[in-house]
Amino acid sequence: MNRMLTSSGLLIAALLLGYQTLAQTPPRQPTPNDTLKSPKVLTDNRVAIQLYAPKASEVTVVGDFMTAMKPLNLTKDANGVWSVTVGPLKPDYYTYTLTVDGVRTMDPKNPVIKQGMSSLENVMALPGAETVFQDNRPVPHGELRQVWYQSNTLGMARRMHVYTPPGYEKGTTKYPVFYLLHGGGDDDSGWPTVGRAGFILDNLLAAGQAKPMIVVMPNGSMPLPPSSGMPNPAAMQQMRALFADELLKEIMPYVEKTYRTQTNRENRAIAGLSMGGFQTLDVALSRPELFNYVGVFSSGFFGATIDEAETKYASALNDPGFNKNKKLFWIEIGKDDFVMDANKKTMALLDKHQIKYQYKETAGGHTWTNWRQYLNEYVPLLFR
Repeated sequence: MNRMLTSSGLLIAALLLGYQTLAQTPPRQPTPNDTLKSPKVLTDNRVAIQLYAPKASEVTVVGDFMTAMKPLNLTKDANGVWSVTVGPLKPDYYTYTLTVDGVRTMDPKNPVIKQGMSSLENVMALPGAETVFQDNRPVPHGELRQVWYQSNTLGMARRMHVYTPPGYEKGTTKYPVFYLLHGGGDDDSGWPTVGRAGFILDNLLAAGQAKPMIVVMPNGSMPLPPSSGMPNPAAMQQMRALFADELLKEIMPYVEKTYRTQTNRENRAIAGLSMGGFQTLDVALSRPELFNYVGVFSSGFFGATIDEAETKYASALNDPGFNKNKKLFWIEIGKDDFVMDANKKTMALLDKHQIKYQYKETAGGHTWTNWRQYLNEYVPLLFR
């Protein structure tokens, strides 16, 4: 009984001490950060980006809503809130990052992010009629899975994202497969997040504008030692060979074993943006028997790879049956894209060998704003 009383007394003493400590703690002073919103969509499609940083001396922002990538300076008010207003902008999804006193950072008021191999970016939405094709709308949704597998090629566990169309889990139908590749600096989360791939597929299927398909979004960034600047030719060759092995020996066999797929070239498609477009060209010209549908977004053979392409891919380039076995060879790029020169040299090589392709040039540059549009245009052309 004495032990029980002692324990109860100690508990009461502890509670009283806690209450006394709380009573002595000064109340927290409110700050402008408590009600701050960022990004804040204003009238006429302008957007305010804001940050509470009263002790900072300089804050800048860069984003893919800018035509020139020169950082914009935010202005500090008397309350310690830094802000800049951008636009008017075309309704779309945009990425941006802040730099505070020389240190790149995220907008703490915006929890929506895009993950890369070594960095993060905030994502902001400016809704409007132009974004309907990529919005989360009240339509049947497919499943978007994070899939882990063991790669013997790379000797490690690897992740990919796999989209299955609405109704896949309850059915027995076998589906065509579309392999969708991201660009340099990103990983397999690029297309499902800022690329809006799942919502784009959902909306196209709901409108009857696309065939139901499985979409595989692998991690095309190969593990190589850190380096500065553009990779040298030897590193590019190594990355190209590693990705081809990863796709052909690991990813495709896993997908065809795990999912209900149609496993002939008539029911296989591949496409990629930037680095992924280069990987697409390499696989499509090295193993032309695998894919009847090929898409190259904002890409081409880069640097020294254009000089070796005619020799490396001679078998496909000189094959009179190549065109017959390609239902679609699609190339699309923005007129202001910095890889336009590589794109033109690649098309000149294809022209020289009478490889047929469809080409479309759009406004804009090397941005997700274009790549989401390209995906929306490419998918309805598949498996027809």
